[in-house]
Amino acid sequence: MSVAFGLPTNFAPAAYDAIVVGAGFAGAVCARCLAEGANMRVAVLERRPHVGGNAYDFTNEDDVLVHAYGPHIYHTSDERVHQFLSRFTSFTPYVHQALISVDGRLMPVPFNHRSLCIAFGRDEGERLYGKLVATFGERKRVSVSRLLHTEDPDMERIGRYVYEDLFSRYASKQWGMDANQIDKEYLGRVAVVVGDEESYYPDDKYQGLPSHGYHTLFAHMLDHDLISVFLEVDACDLVRVADERLLVCGSPYGGEVVYTGALDELFGADLGTLAYRSLRIEFQTLDVDRYQPVGVVSYAGSEPYTRVTEYKCLTGQGTPGRTTIAREFPQPYEPNGGQVPYYAMSDGESAQRYQRYLERVMNVLNLHVVGRLAEYRYYNMDGVVSAALALSDSIMEHR
Repeated sequence: MSVAFGLPTNFAPAAYDAIVVGAGFAGAVCARCLAEGANMRVAVLERRPHVGGNAYDFTNEDDVLVHAYGPHIYHTSDERVHQFLSRFTSFTPYVHQALISVDGRLMPVPFNHRSLCIAFGRDEGERLYGKLVATFGERKRVSVSRLLHTEDPDMERIGRYVYEDLFSRYASKQWGMDANQIDKEYLGRVAVVVGDEESYYPDDKYQGLPSHGYHTLFAHMLDHDLISVFLEVDACDLVRVADERLLVCGSPYGGEVVYTGALDELFGADLGTLAYRSLRIEFQTLDVDRYQPVGVVSYAGSEPYTRVTEYKCLTGQGTPGRTTIAREFPQPYEPNGGQVPYYAMSDGESAQRYQRYLERVMNVLNLHVVGRLAEYRYYNMDGVVSAALALSDSIMEHR
């Protein structure tokens, strides 16, 4: 792998069999697969000054490894994904547990047996839990939507508490709108756990964090003789779709282009911009061994931030007497405002606009989109890797 900042004056797109836009999980996986599996010369164009996308991490001035764009916790049951990533890193075991602060009380999320007793008091919580077990059975996940529409007033009471005191208050801060305006699919993912399980990802076989950090994982993944990485390069200045032709640096390009960025930016937002939600993250290093009981605590109250991450709790770093936390403040995303588009606001209008952009992409046979931004959807990391592996398979099959 060669890494350069900016493009050299003699950059020639035709010298590469493939151009990958973006060096996050989607782009890096595709670059490695195409170089390794098809002997393709690959140029990776990345707008930021680093590889890794939103998973990028670094050691701060206080010698604490932090994630620059919020916590990224690896978890999957996909054997192919795990085998692929394990070629480039080992994983430090970590089972994620999270808490949410509601009116000054910390309770586990997803909402479970212990949460119920904290919310309603020990005696009443045990009574309600007994009814949950009798109604649904133990070790079940029951959606809040289902509880809200039950005929049992106790079940409806539990659902109402989780909806109003946890989901509604947190989601309103996160998305900047009333809970009843938020996509119903998002509410469908909110569940009550009938049991004492406190693992956030109880069904995933593999969980942990890269032993030497995400940046090292990406450096190893992109370390191939046929891969060239160009940082601080905005591919939207170079790549253009003209009718059904793909132009790179103003000339027709016959290789494959894998695009992982926001789709409206590829077209200069000529059909209008896609809506996203962004975050402002504030880091603070404290002279204490431990700040909070778990790695991530969410806040459903009047605090202006939605969650606080303490990174040494995730990574297991030994930094006695010192810890770094990060507070996340949701904010609107302004195109060209220097913000990071974190979450797609896939409401009706934006979803329709995205489909119109996608139709234009589908007419260009050598242009492929993959990843959270390019597909305008929420993905876990393993889902992005799986989609990138599948796209790479398809490209190699049809060459």
